Order: sequence, then C-alpha cells, then structure tokens
Amino acid sequence: MKLGFLTNVMVSCGISDLKTIAAWGAENGFADLEVGPTVPLCEEDVAQIREEGRIDLSALIFCRNFLSNDTLQAEEFKKQIIRRIEIAGRYHIPKVLCSTGIAPDSFDGVRFDPRKSLDRSTEFLKVMVAKAEDLGVTLCVENCPLMGNIGFAPFMWDELFARIDSLNFKLAFDPSHFVWQMMDPYKAVRDYGSRIAHVHAKDTEILWDELQRTGILFCPKYVEDSSEGWWRYRVPGLGQIDWKKLIDRLREAGFDGTISIEHEDPIWSGSQEKVKEGLVRGLRHIQSCL
Repeated sequence: MKLGFLTNVMVSCGISDLKTIAAWGAENGFADLEVGPTVPLCEEDVAQIREEGRIDLSALIFCRNFLSNDTLQAEEFKKQIIRRIEIAGRYHIPKVLCSTGIAPDSFDGVRFDPRKSLDRSTEFLKVMVAKAEDLGVTLCVENCPLMGNIGFAPFMWDELFARIDSLNFKLAFDPSHFVWQMMDPYKAVRDYGSRIAHVHAKDTEILWDELQRTGILFCPKYVEDSSEGWWRYRVPGLGQIDWKKLIDRLREAGFDGTISIEHEDPIWSGSQEKVKEGLVRGLRHIQSCL
C-alpha cells in the first residue's frame, strides 16, 4: 500500500501550485498524490512531476453534481470529468474519482430517495466508464453523501454495480462517512473489498455529549477551528475508526492501492503550519498501522 494525500487541504491554506504541493509531499514522506479540483491542472506540471518520479500521481478527483438543474453548470462538470479521464490516460494516472450525480427529483421537499436518480446517473456514468476503459483508467465512485452523490451506501453500490458491469468501475472508499451514518466500515470492506480501488484516510469523531443535546438531525457546520453539531471529521487516529482493523480488512481483501489522507480536520486547519502538521500526523498514524 502507498500513502498519499488529497491536495484540497493545501489549497485551503493558500498553496495551489501542484509542483509546490508535490515537492512538499515528497519531502515529508508521502509516496502519492491525489489531485483535487481546486488545483489548476496544468498538463506541463503533471508531465514534469511524473518524469521526476519523486512522488506518484495515482488519482485525479472531481466530485461535483453533473445532474445539477443548472444546465450550463452540469455540462461544465461533465466536461471537466471527461477532461480528467483524458489527462489520466495521457499521463498513465490509473484512477479518476467522481460523484454519481443527484437529480432534483430525488427530493420531494421532505424525504430523499436516491434511487430516483439512478437512470440519469448511470446514463452518464456509462459514458465515463466507456472513456475510462478506452484509456486504461479506473473510474472510482466516492461514497461521500455530499457533492452530488447517490453512491454513499452499500444498497446504492449494489444498484450501481448491477447497472454498470465493468472492471474499470470501482469504489473510492472513505470510512469516515460510514461512522456518522451509523454503518460499519469494516463490514463494508469485507463485503466490497474486491470493488475498492482507492481509500480515503479520514476519521470521524462523535461528540457524544452534543449528540444527546441535539439529536442526529443537526448536522455540523465548521467555523474556523471549531465545529457545530454532533460529529466532526478528524485526521486519522483522532476519531472512532480503528485503523489497524480497517487496514487488516483491506489486506484480507487483497487491496494494495493508495491510502490517501483527506484532511478536513477543523482542529488542524486555519494556517499552513497546522494543515501540514495535520497531514504529517495522519501519515504517521497510518504508517503505525501498516
């Protein structure tokens, strides 16, 4: 397994140059980089990083709702996802991560039924998968319930995999979302391990006292280095997840890909120093569990 990180957090603290991010990652013990949508994707920079070989680029990620009811926005999102698949193919980047899209009619004003988005979602997912197959790229669906995504739980994975039968269609598994949705991340790895091509290392801390006061319907809203609500994301090792157990499950399933730290910890944010320290702390914890 290789250990890397998602670039989004570096952009949040003012570092958006891909070569600068790659150099810092290599100097601080990271073997891999997952390039997020907030980093300007200059092909010359990608080519240079690949040629130098100090740090790998194994994934591009673009999680946006390509079924948005804003037609121009939706078409732009589709264009950007396809562009990343093409760049991945050109520079031998093996994976592109994405959302599945959520159609507006999945919401009735009171309830949310993700199954209502399946037909429209899989229509474009099939276009992406076909492009990925042609270029030797694996398309990985993230399981974050946000950013326009219906692939957030096993019952929806079953629906997606039933409609898209391709070895180039996989999961980017983030166990942190399972914690606050009251699902078992270890069981998910056991049941879907062969489908997992990429792992996001992000933890979730349950604030039990706050949960007793607010109930589950009050969701977090981050404010600088604090949070409101009954849970918050943390760097690996500071939340509920047993990373030794999770990595053991991944090994048992035959996973040998990248574990990419997705740093969204409000405590280790707010400055470049805190962000970098949070990434290194996460790296050290995952290393200790390998």
